[in-house]
Amino acid sequence: MRSYLKKYLPAQETIRNNPWLRPFQSSLLHPRLWHLNRHSAAGAVATGLFCGLIPGPLQMIGAALAAVKFRINLPLALLVTLYTNPFTIVPLYLVAYQLGRLLTGDSAGFVAPPAFSVTAFAAWTEAMQAWMLVVAKPLALGLVALASALSASGYMATRAAWRLYLIKAWRRRRQRLA
Repeated sequence: MRSYLKKYLPAQETIRNNPWLRPFQSSLLHPRLWHLNRHSAAGAVATGLFCGLIPGPLQMIGAALAAVKFRINLPLALLVTLYTNPFTIVPLYLVAYQLGRLLTGDSAGFVAPPAFSVTAFAAWTEAMQAWMLVVAKPLALGLVALASALSASGYMATRAAWRLYLIKAWRRRRQRLA
């Protein structure tokens, strides 16, 4: 499992040779950030899944900061954040909004955004701000809940997959030696 993952993850030398990352070498070159075992891989998957729902381009920054803080595999945490992309972000945010509505007890249904109007741009802007305030609470709560659920399930799935891989490897080794 480790050799399979290592061929897709960048090497520690990539960080060492990058001039933009030189000021952060002391923390980014910590051995535990690059070591790959079942604990660091499961933590990295959980962190990547959680940070993947952070809005905007801050996903990888959040995953990198969490990886440094918790000393888990940095490249894998960054790689896992890529599950959110232009094709998946809208459905994930819709699921998060519906989950947030469920958690807040909001039964009003989906609130559609106001229609864009060039002629009444000021009125549209005010209506858009009001709509964003209505949607903000369920969306924020839903994002945290969905990110937590994805993170926990990713952690458990990674630990289970690693365990199954080890059991198969032990059986193969036992058969080879017998």
